[in-house]
Amino acid sequence: MATVEQVYEALRGVMDPELGRNIVDLGMVRDVEVKGDRVRFTMALTTLACPLKDRMVADAKKALLALEGVRDVDVKLTEMSAEEKARLAGGTSQREGSAEALNRIDHVVAVMSGKGGVGKSLVSGLLAVALRRAGYRVGVLDADVTGPSIPKMFFPDGARPGATPVAILPAESRTGIEVMSINLLLEREDEAVIWRGPLISNAIRQFWGDVLWGVLDYLVVDLPPGTSDAALTVMQTLPLSGVVLVTSPQGLAGMIVRKAARMAERLEVPILGLVENMSYFVCPETGTRYDIFGPSHAAELAAQFDIPFLGRLPIDPKITELCDEGHIEDYPAEEFKPIAEVIARTAPAAKPPAHPLRTQQSRRGK
Repeated sequence: MATVEQVYEALRGVMDPELGRNIVDLGMVRDVEVKGDRVRFTMALTTLACPLKDRMVADAKKALLALEGVRDVDVKLTEMSAEEKARLAGGTSQREGSAEALNRIDHVVAVMSGKGGVGKSLVSGLLAVALRRAGYRVGVLDADVTGPSIPKMFFPDGARPGATPVAILPAESRTGIEVMSINLLLEREDEAVIWRGPLISNAIRQFWGDVLWGVLDYLVVDLPPGTSDAALTVMQTLPLSGVVLVTSPQGLAGMIVRKAARMAERLEVPILGLVENMSYFVCPETGTRYDIFGPSHAAELAAQFDIPFLGRLPIDPKITELCDEGHIEDYPAEEFKPIAEVIARTAPAAKPPAHPLRTQQSRRGK
């Protein structure tokens, strides 16, 4: 029969993939009990929404079943208290970014959906352009590491970030919007970034902490599809003011967006509102409006989560042309102006995440 000491020793070989330390040293192992050939214990997570929990449970069971005399392993999951999370963040925080102490960013707004193809990057770009036109200092952090499209919209002739002895300098668009994206670092814009989750998460952290953003009123974060590594890193690392959800009229898109909304709720990130993209098409010759993808359900979706419905964006071939040419800043975006005004008016100041991975997340001010 295995001993409690042997159980702890075996579990020291089980790593938290994101924090890079074993679950015993992280204080995640609780209430170990050995009865005959059965081992039971509780694993305390920083959040029960952790996408890596199944992997850690499987690794723990594998490690314990390798002990002589162990035939069955039962793992109960629980969530750490706020005090425990704070202590954990203090003990496992990564280094502060080389530029983090030099940056002052008032509002950090993430744009997400959960589903690809609904126009998150377009909404991110239009939001940045509208805020800049309103006189704000604006940056765009492209967190879609494997499918970046932001640089294509803003730089017709390509661009490269600059550098100082201590930090990376974001590329600056024609109207003064600061942009950082993995595509600005690649030799060719169509070069594939074939990275696993931890590398993607590290890149996003570097875009936040090692880039000299300087003084910004708004930093817009363009998230990739899904509710896993990239979205989790942004929500647990960056001091978000809130997220803007993007959907399209199709029922499937609405179902996936609900997943993203539930993720934001679970991680206690404010939802600033919902935007429906590709909502309709207006024939330029007749002025007739067509619901190409079916009737809109965005207002009902927003009501379901008790969040603001910010508005609908049409299908406009002109915006596609301008984005392809790198001239998104030339698009009038009249339909988007009131949406940006609501976001600017309602987005709270940046604040530390409710489920932090780091300690260096002080509130930003001018």
